[in-house]
Amino acid sequence: MAAPVADARVTGVNAIPVAVLGAAGRMGTTVCAAVEAAPDLELVARLDAGDDLARVAEAGARVAVDFTVPAATEANVHALVDLGVHAVVGTSGWDEDALARVREHLAVARVGVLVAPNFALGAVLTMAFAARAARWFESVEVVELHHPDKVDAPSGTAVHTARAIAAARRAAGRGPGPDATTTALDGARGASVDGVRVHALRLRGLTAHQEVLLGNPGELLTIRHDSTDRASFMPGVLHAVRTVGDRPGLTVGLEHYLDLA
Repeated sequence: MAAPVADARVTGVNAIPVAVLGAAGRMGTTVCAAVEAAPDLELVARLDAGDDLARVAEAGARVAVDFTVPAATEANVHALVDLGVHAVVGTSGWDEDALARVREHLAVARVGVLVAPNFALGAVLTMAFAARAARWFESVEVVELHHPDKVDAPSGTAVHTARAIAAARRAAGRGPGPDATTTALDGARGASVDGVRVHALRLRGLTAHQEVLLGNPGELLTIRHDSTDRASFMPGVLHAVRTVGDRPGLTVGLEHYLDLA
């Protein structure tokens, strides 16, 4: 249940009090451990499905980290905004309509919300490198590879990557990549995200992986990132927890907190 789990006398009176939603899940468990190990943060509440979000405020949390499920995450964010608690969200499944509703809500609240498709610093850099490179190449496609327990496809990271690539190509005046396909089985060419092809693989033994392939006549550039352990996401999560309070409104993508966008 959502009871205080740390003592400010141990972590320091200036530590940022943090609540974790989805604390019993794989990512939530890792986030809790990372927050507990950080001397400038204090884990004050762990919440799981069915817990009353009012306990976040009762525990004195200034920031809440959400690693729950797509069906719950938007409602969680609206509740946190109403409580005046900043939110760092790693749950996938967000679409433009949901983001617009949060943005509208935040227009009347001095609260910061970060929705990040990926918190691994290498993955964020991969997205930034791919967007920068995409305007120089004739062809570009994205392949994401995850464990078979992942519920959404393509991944939020891959969608975010494809949208950034598409925006960079539009800004450079590049049209769609060449593709002579006229007949194909359903799904053979992957999903189209703003005109960029995205392919999703689900295999036991994988954690979270992505590669962007960019092609020109006579050359191929591959930008790949591999997360082999959930610990890879923690530096980004902790940086977001420390930073979100200084950025009121909605931010989509950790790259904005890393001066990459």
